[in-house]
Amino acid sequence: MPDMDNKNAERLVQTYADMILRICYMYLKHTQDAEDICQDVLVKLLSGNMSFESKEHEKAWIIRTTINACKDHLRSSFWKRAIDLDNANEIESPKEPDSELMEYVLRLPKNYRISIYLHYYEGYPVYEIASLLGRSENTVSAYLSRGRKRLKSMLEKDTGNNKDLKGVIRYVE
Repeated sequence: MPDMDNKNAERLVQTYADMILRICYMYLKHTQDAEDICQDVLVKLLSGNMSFESKEHEKAWIIRTTINACKDHLRSSFWKRAIDLDNANEIESPKEPDSELMEYVLRLPKNYRISIYLHYYEGYPVYEIASLLGRSENTVSAYLSRGRKRLKSMLEKDTGNNKDLKGVIRYVE
């Protein structure tokens, strides 16, 4: 974005920071790492000399860059040597959309989790998700279908414990 002015920089941060942070959290499941990647993506966006054809192109670039940064982070040599400390206390996750369903989405395998998030929370159609993830449309459709089935199964198990979840199951179907 040539000649980045303060208003445009503020618009970009306000518009995309939360989305970037949530996508990072979906991939990494660690708040601090998600915040680091979010900051890196925003710095790249604000300091780069990029021009976009449209707002959709801008958003797609940001999502693709975020996903690539998360993948790079997971491939780094640190993560190959690190020990997972699942039982360690972690700072609260970034603000999640107000939905009981998000708790269940976060339990899904990564491919299902990302596909469902991009489709249902960000509103992307299957063909765009396929492009963003570097997968075929059939693969993304399978991720969505299998993810919905797993969500439904998890929700059905928990409806005995929580009557409020019965309405959520209809949403998943």
